[in-house]
Amino acid sequence: MLSFLIFFPLISALAMLLARSHAKQVAFIAALLEFVATIWVLGNFRASGGLQLEENYWWVNTLGISYHVGVDGISLLLVLLTNFLVPLIILSSFGQSYKKPGLFYFLILVMQMALVGVFVARDGFLFYVFWELALIPIYLICLVWGGKNSARITLRFFIYTLFGSLLMLVALIWLYLQTPAPHSFDLKELYGLHLTMAQQSWIFWALFLAFAIKMPVFPFHSWQPDTYTDAPTPGTMLLSGIMLKMGIYGVIRWLLPIVPGALPAWGPVAIALSVIGIVYASLIAFAQKDFKRLLAYSSIAHVGLISAGIFSLTIQGIQGGVIQMISHGVNVVALFFIAEILFRRAQTNNMDNLGGIRTVAPAFATLFMIFLLASIALPLTNGFIGEFLLLNGLFQISHVWAAIGGLTIIFGAVYMLRAYQKIALGEGNPRTLTFRDLSFSEKTVLIPLLLVVFWIGIYPKPLLDLVEPSVITLRDTILGVSSMVSR
Repeated sequence: MLSFLIFFPLISALAMLLARSHAKQVAFIAALLEFVATIWVLGNFRASGGLQLEENYWWVNTLGISYHVGVDGISLLLVLLTNFLVPLIILSSFGQSYKKPGLFYFLILVMQMALVGVFVARDGFLFYVFWELALIPIYLICLVWGGKNSARITLRFFIYTLFGSLLMLVALIWLYLQTPAPHSFDLKELYGLHLTMAQQSWIFWALFLAFAIKMPVFPFHSWQPDTYTDAPTPGTMLLSGIMLKMGIYGVIRWLLPIVPGALPAWGPVAIALSVIGIVYASLIAFAQKDFKRLLAYSSIAHVGLISAGIFSLTIQGIQGGVIQMISHGVNVVALFFIAEILFRRAQTNNMDNLGGIRTVAPAFATLFMIFLLASIALPLTNGFIGEFLLLNGLFQISHVWAAIGGLTIIFGAVYMLRAYQKIALGEGNPRTLTFRDLSFSEKTVLIPLLLVVFWIGIYPKPLLDLVEPSVITLRDTILGVSSMVSR
């Protein structure tokens, strides 16, 4: 079934490209079927059953490379997030015409295939292949359908991510060579390595840099604001809603359990960089006039808190990080779609040129406010659950880090409510007096996201129950290997 989830989007993309007609409709139906299949997998998953739906076949057996995939609660939640958001991202693009639509939707489906592969891979080489495959489609989407500066901005994005990928490849090959002969990239073999402190330290930084660039974490973030702003909105949604989760997932699955002995020395540095990023990105967000760019800096701040909570190595911190990945994906996709609707109607995302939309488009203003409040962790919304757990986890290791991390909520409330005031309240102008309210297709995108906001915020127990056994197993693995290293 996991092979179906991986390769069905690719098969659909190839079929759509050959058909050369009704590309957006075919892509949407394919993505919807992929989501239905994911729901079936979720329904047959046992939360306390460990790794499930495992497939393990030799791929290049002379090199110890296997096609090894499987899901636990953490992986399954991210596969669910991916396959829930992709059909909504495709549907959100129906109100916009794109040149070469067949190629555009082909790339989205190929990216969906690669993203699912990243989250289920249990072999290091297979993980790297899917990691790189996810980069190619989003690079082309940003380059071909981006703004007037797309070539320069996309090149910087590509160089950053390629540099991180090469560091990860070097680290994986070195780890592979440390496994007993015949060597293996299998995750279990990498978890069982006995490395010295010096070896773990350089592996930590090679992997951390690769994942920190993708998230991104301060100071490896400079590619992100320009890329998010210049990319077409579906590309921005894919980047912010799903692709940055690859970096966070990489930390959880590949970094923490492989080099646990390096965490006491370098974990606090990672937390410090993450917390600095929260304050830095929030302060820059205050000065933004472009709403889409403000959302980009807001995303850096939220990801900083997720990263800090995960590196706390507490059950609550890691669990909160996983839940907040889901919540952030839902909220940021909704808010970037709000930004796209603003641009379609008013031809600008400059908040100084907007205002008064609440009086002419009450449904738009209401949904905008709800998603905004969810992003600043209002109780009974999805953002509150994850951020509460993250701050709880940080508090267990440092009251100071928790206090600084909590600034993301305070600062976020200031710049997001200020943005709402400029966009939706006050006096209207010629750009906004004729602002149309939400269409049926736009409501079709936003209402499922709205339901998830309240479902997670009011009754998060199913998600917490799904992810908790995997988080406990992960933490036990980290502590167990760490104790062996110390001995």
